[in-house]
Amino acid sequence: MNRHILLTGLPGVGKTTVIKQLADSLVAYHPDGFFTQEIREDGVRKGFEVVTFDGRRQLLSHVNIPGPHRVGRYGVDLAGFEKLLETLGLRHSPSRVVILDEIGKMECLSPRFIQEVEVLLDSSKMVIATVGLKGGGFPATVRSRPDCQVVTVTLSNRSTLSNTLLPGISNILVSDKLE
Repeated sequence: MNRHILLTGLPGVGKTTVIKQLADSLVAYHPDGFFTQEIREDGVRKGFEVVTFDGRRQLLSHVNIPGPHRVGRYGVDLAGFEKLLETLGLRHSPSRVVILDEIGKMECLSPRFIQEVEVLLDSSKMVIATVGLKGGGFPATVRSRPDCQVVTVTLSNRSTLSNTLLPGISNILVSDKLE
């Protein structure tokens, strides 16, 4: 098994759910990082927020954010996201597991995020992340890395995928601890 795991799949298939299940199962390793969740108003998706594993929340994007940083109809709060990344300090985290949901278009508007992901992938830490199924740029570069195992989340495997991946993840983390 490769050092890093990238979960990919169609939008809405359950990548974030699998990431959260893995984070819960790996709690003994004190994973660091974040997941994204939708902001809904009157049942309509209006944006996304980043939620760190230590409970902090940061607006990532919203339809009402003006400015040049946009993905589709969403304005991206790039300054707020970069400030969160700075305070998280993932590359200096004592955790051996970093979970990122996601390496996506909005997050990749941040040069700081791209640099942080590159440093993490080149470090001894294990990165478990979600990444879009399609598209070029930095997400495609990450998907093509030889040290990343790309796993596709589907409707048929999403409920069992975290349990399928856990033994391999644990083996890597245990063998790292022994070295």
